Amino acid sequence: MTEMFDMVVVGGGPSGATAANDLALAGHRVMLLDRMGRVKPCGGAVPPRLLKDFDVPVDLLCAKANSARMISPAGREVDMPVGEGGWVGMVDRDEFDEWLRARAATNGADRRDGSFEGMEREPDGTAVVLYHPKGAERGSEPVRVHTKMLIGCDGCNSAVARAALPDEKLPFVAAYHEIVESPPEGFGGFVGNRCDVFYQGKHSPDFYSWVFPHGSKTSIGTGSAVQGFELRKAITALRAELGLTEDKCKTVRVEGAPIPLRPRKKWDNGKDVVVAGDAAGCVAPASGEGIFYAMTAGREVAKAASEALVSGDASKLRLARKRFMKAHGMVFRVLGIMQWWWYRSDKMREKFVKLCMDKDIQQLTWEAYMNKELVRKKPLAHVKIFLKDTAELLTGLISGGGTRESKSAGKRGQL
Repeated sequence: MTEMFDMVVVGGGPSGATAANDLALAGHRVMLLDRMGRVKPCGGAVPPRLLKDFDVPVDLLCAKANSARMISPAGREVDMPVGEGGWVGMVDRDEFDEWLRARAATNGADRRDGSFEGMEREPDGTAVVLYHPKGAERGSEPVRVHTKMLIGCDGCNSAVARAALPDEKLPFVAAYHEIVESPPEGFGGFVGNRCDVFYQGKHSPDFYSWVFPHGSKTSIGTGSAVQGFELRKAITALRAELGLTEDKCKTVRVEGAPIPLRPRKKWDNGKDVVVAGDAAGCVAPASGEGIFYAMTAGREVAKAASEALVSGDASKLRLARKRFMKAHGMVFRVLGIMQWWWYRSDKMREKFVKLCMDKDIQQLTWEAYMNKELVRKKPLAHVKIFLKDTAELLTGLISGGGTRESKSAGKRGQL
C-alpha cells in the first residue's frame, strides 16, 4: 500500500529541516526528503537571534565575527565593529544543515535520502509525491507516497514550485564560493574574527565578494547576475590578490547555486502545496543573507500548513507569506532599493563604502541585523543618515553615477 503522510517536506536545508522539525513536534506524520551531499554556497553568517529563536546550540558555531571590513573599488577599507560584546555567528553549512536534519529526525520526522521526481494526483485529488531513493537503478520506477500537504524547500529552481504553483521567474544572482583551509592569522591580511566584504566591480560587477572565516576553514565567494561574468575566474583572481592561492590555502570543496533576489508573489496553490526558503525567494537583497530568513519562512509555512490541515481550510496556507512579509517585508524593500542604487557601478560602490564610515550608520546597521527589523531608535541619527544619503543620491544623479556598467545585469552569471 502507498504510504500516507500528513506532510512531505522536499529539501533539507535550514528552511525544510526547520519546517519538518516543527511539524513533527506538533504531532504530524512528516517525511523529510533531501538529496544528501548538496551544500549551498553561503558565507554562513547568522545573528545571535537565530540561536535563540530556533534553539540552536552555540557550540554549533564554527567561529564568531566581531567586525566586518568593507573594501571599496579604490581599496578604501572601512572597519565596522559589531559593538561591545556583540558578535555574528558563523556556521559551515555542511555541518549546520546536517544537524538540523538530524534533529528533525530525532523529533519524529521520517528522513529519506532521495530526489524529488514530481507530483501527481489520485482520482480523488490526493497528492502523490514521486521520488527516487539514493542508489536507485537508472530507469527504475519512482517510489510513490501520498500526502495531505506538500512543502517545497528545494531551492531557487524549486521543482515543487514548478509542479504546483503559477509560473514566476524570480530575479537571482549566481553565487559561487570555495571553502579553503584557513591561513595563519594575519597572512594576507586575514583575521579570524572579521568578515571581509569586497564591493569591487572586478570581483563582482553588481553584487559583492567575501572572505568569511569558519574557524579552521574559510569561505571565499562572490555572486553576480551579469550574463557572461565568470565567477570561478573572479575568485581565482581574488585569492591571488590576497595571497590565498591553492598552494597556501588548500581548497576543501567548491559550490555554486542561484540565489533569489525577491520573494515570490504567491507561495501556495490554495489547496495543499506551499513553498519556503529559497523556493519562496526568502533571501535578503543587498546582503544576500538567507539562513535566518529561510528558517523563519520554514516555521511560518509549517504553522500555516498545520492550521490548514487541522481546520480543513486551505486558504490558511496564504498566512505563511502574509506573516513573513508583515515581519520582514519592509526590510526586504529597503535592502532592495539599496542594492539597486549602490551596487550599480564602482563609482556608487565607492560612495557606499564611504558612507559606511559614519558611526550612526554602523550602529543602526548592526542593530537592524541583530534584531531583524528596521531600528526606530535614535530619530536624530535617522535624520542625519537620510540627509547624507540624499546628498549622495543627488551627487550621483548630477554626475551620472546612476548608469549601469552592464546592460546585461539581471541575467545569470556563469560558473
